[in-house]
Amino acid sequence: MTGGDGAGRHWKLAALLAALSMVSPFSIDTFFPSFHAIAADFSLSKWAVQQTLTVYMLPLSIMSLIQGPLSDAVGRRPVIVAGLSVYTVASIGCALAPNFGTLLAFRALQGVSAGVGMIVGRAVIRDLFEGPQAQKLLSLVTMLFAFAPAVAPIIGGWIHVAFTWHGVFGFMALFGAALTIATYVTLPETHPKEKRPRLQVAGLARTAWSVVQHREFLLLAVAMGANFAALMSFIGSAPAVVEDHWHLGETQFAYLFIPVIGGLISSAYLSGRMAGRITYAQQSHLGFILSMAGSGLMTLAHAVFTAPPILIQQVILAVIAFGAQLASPALLMRMLDLFPLARGSAASVQSCVSIAISALVFGLISPVLSGSMLTLAEGSFLSALIAFGLWHLAQRNRHDLPLGHNPPL
Repeated sequence: MTGGDGAGRHWKLAALLAALSMVSPFSIDTFFPSFHAIAADFSLSKWAVQQTLTVYMLPLSIMSLIQGPLSDAVGRRPVIVAGLSVYTVASIGCALAPNFGTLLAFRALQGVSAGVGMIVGRAVIRDLFEGPQAQKLLSLVTMLFAFAPAVAPIIGGWIHVAFTWHGVFGFMALFGAALTIATYVTLPETHPKEKRPRLQVAGLARTAWSVVQHREFLLLAVAMGANFAALMSFIGSAPAVVEDHWHLGETQFAYLFIPVIGGLISSAYLSGRMAGRITYAQQSHLGFILSMAGSGLMTLAHAVFTAPPILIQQVILAVIAFGAQLASPALLMRMLDLFPLARGSAASVQSCVSIAISALVFGLISPVLSGSMLTLAEGSFLSALIAFGLWHLAQRNRHDLPLGHNPPL
């Protein structure tokens, strides 16, 4: 295989894995412009409609503990195909839901299946590549994936205007069906049978528990989730930020998401360029510092000014996103490399922790803080501080290792 063929293969694999990772953010962000309409159709309060995120995120978190270990035992490809099939059926159920209870039930079923591509896809990367090469592909996937939160609410706004919120969930169903076919046709199996443990529920549970008990892993996982929570507090409050505080319309969610995605993409690109050139600790430290600086500036801006210019807020949001993303590939690589023989399980536990933190932010913290931009900014700053403190705890009594090192369990 020539170098050009290899580059083309990397891009094709990255594009597919990025598309698979997009399923979860699409399931969250696409129907943000429909929040007010869903509330009106079912006579719901603001808090009640926010629970369409909570009932989605909680099963997403729980299933992330299962999908990675399951892919270790039966292979990556069948787990992804099965999960996407369930997701497609669940999306059809949401589109046709006659009442709010039915909508919540199918949203939960979406949550059961939506994370499979993101979780198992990370294990696919580590199956195929090592060290800096794996980080570069992970960063490339992240750059492509990062378009999803920016594009999703724009697409959702257009579809909502044309076809109501039912059409938004219909779009999710079509997206899920297309990815199911694409995965079945093009994704190779990267985890050979001879490397798979036996499918034993007790064994899988013990493996996952051993990951959870690893002190450094757990500290890093919570630190990574809390660092992203500094950004997610604004994302989870997107309808309030865009429509209530910035006084924009339901087709203008790009004002919030484009600067966020700009920060994520530019950070992912820089992370790929930095792979192998600086240590895990240096890259993570810089990411945490930028997250704290951005959320601190946002707090200061809203404490001093009643309504800072939207442009200034957008720039600060980009900084927070840049910092959150800059730390994540290095943290993720470190966590996976702590368990080189159980990367699927490690990826699952890490995803479970991050999703559980996001569920807490979306379902409880964002509704409480979304009454003002100042309280949102304060919550963001507190999350960044907690993340930085947890990361420092994880660094105690250990040597600084280059990315890709496999320490003993």
